[in-house]
Amino acid sequence: MATSLSVVPVHDADEHHTAGVGADAVSLTGVRRSFGTSVAVDRMDLHVRPGELYALLGPNGAGKTTTLRMIAGLLRPDTGTIRIFGIDALADPIAAKRITAWLPDEPMLYDKLTPLEYLELVAGLWRVPQAHAERQAAELIDILDLGPHRHQRCEGFSRGMKQKVALAGALIHDPKLIMLDEPLTGIDAAIARQVKELLTARVRAGATIILTTHILEVAERLADRIGIVHRGRLAVEGTLAELKDAAGRGSSTLEDVFLALTHESAVADPALEPAA
Repeated sequence: MATSLSVVPVHDADEHHTAGVGADAVSLTGVRRSFGTSVAVDRMDLHVRPGELYALLGPNGAGKTTTLRMIAGLLRPDTGTIRIFGIDALADPIAAKRITAWLPDEPMLYDKLTPLEYLELVAGLWRVPQAHAERQAAELIDILDLGPHRHQRCEGFSRGMKQKVALAGALIHDPKLIMLDEPLTGIDAAIARQVKELLTARVRAGATIILTTHILEVAERLADRIGIVHRGRLAVEGTLAELKDAAGRGSSTLEDVFLALTHESAVADPALEPAA
């Protein structure tokens, strides 16, 4: 089974930590992506600041995953530009991938490997220096409570356990930008707490995180800013307080705000409504 990472070797540690100083962490301008006659992402403009946790919300089929896959370099947009810490991700995808991590909604591992073997493999593919890789692996295994399972094959793990191993693999090379698609879906409360604590710690350490989630409480508690995608476009974004003000629902839950804003964006732009 294929690994969940887009792996590109890191050749220069200094470049890895200084690329695009002062730039947006992520900048999308006029990005469009279609599949046949279906437009998945339409004229997307998105700007994520360095060191923030940005939650990208939207109904099923809104274009969230397609957007993240384009940022990760797994899909190429039809039109538009994508920059990651100032790097043109379309003109120089290798440089962009060196400082990013992508974790899809379905954890994909080499099931015959143990967690420790998997982390060693991924660190080697990224050319992380061995001593640093060993420290990173030990820290991630400890934080995610994988120690008792470090020498067990992944094939027998639950979805939540596999998600933790995949997350550790995504973080082994100290990425500046971390993208996660539904990282908490289908995992129990104890594992979800470990994942949330790790993501919060990474942001405090200076990483930038973009995540999609249908668990609105996660966005409410963790996100610095929230963007709502509807029909392939960024309908609205801001802090939770700003979104509540925009919806005229100051004391409402994020769920109420989400439903109100997605409805209003469709009414404001008939092109966002489904075809009759």
